[in-house]
Amino acid sequence: MNKIKKGLGRGLSSLIGETKVEKKNNLSLSEIVPNKYQPRKNFDKENLNDLTNSIKERGVIQPIIVRKSNTENSKYEIIAGERRWLAAQKAGLQEIPVVVTDADDLKSLEFAIVENVQRHDLNPLEEAQGYKRLIDEFAYDQDKVSKFIGKSRSYISNSLRLLNLPKEVLDFVEQKKITAGHAKILVGLDNAAFLANKFIEKKLSVRQAENLVKIFRKPKSSTSNKPDSNIRELENSISEKIGLNVSIKNNKSNKGTISFYYKELDQLNKIIDIIKSGY
Repeated sequence: MNKIKKGLGRGLSSLIGETKVEKKNNLSLSEIVPNKYQPRKNFDKENLNDLTNSIKERGVIQPIIVRKSNTENSKYEIIAGERRWLAAQKAGLQEIPVVVTDADDLKSLEFAIVENVQRHDLNPLEEAQGYKRLIDEFAYDQDKVSKFIGKSRSYISNSLRLLNLPKEVLDFVEQKKITAGHAKILVGLDNAAFLANKFIEKKLSVRQAENLVKIFRKPKSSTSNKPDSNIRELENSISEKIGLNVSIKNNKSNKGTISFYYKELDQLNKIIDIIKSGY
């Protein structure tokens, strides 16, 4: 069996073609369970209702993709097509057309991410969590995620930075009270939750939110303390490389400090591993 080649541009059908397809047939809806690696947590009710009505009239035209469950005997786990499966249940169907394929956990997550990103079905938080899962559970780095998804490395880095925000702010993104554009402004700020509430309260656009954040930033003691462009570029370069906020302070005699900011134990361990790897 050929390995799945990386690259979003080839499409989901190409990924399917490069895995071993065991059979195509119908399965009872009760034989199917959701994908434990599904990055999408929220399904728009209106869109789901539209799909349900379509299925009532025309049936399920495109088969869903499943694999044999490795945790539940006689069950099949969805790899791609959970929304169609949910809509088929709401439409009162007993069976659904499927393609049964041979896929391990990594391929299952890859399938799910590709399908959702291509269809723009993930909110920014779900997208970032999908990328983080590839990194944490399957030893991807940001370069490999970038090549697989077909997006720039800076796009992946900025996406992952969203996960450093407080839970309250992440909940606002998930609930669509603020956009990913609003959230990106808040990354690295100690008062992120306070400012997010201000964005919502005042119904600010992203541009207006940026102006508000400038007001609340602590003023510099003097213009001479501002980091020069080389220091700022170095900070951004390191931050993109490791996915954590970095601060470099350098005085006129070229003495100073470099600080790494972490918000959970896993991030601290990541910093330690990076340092140890250079010993």
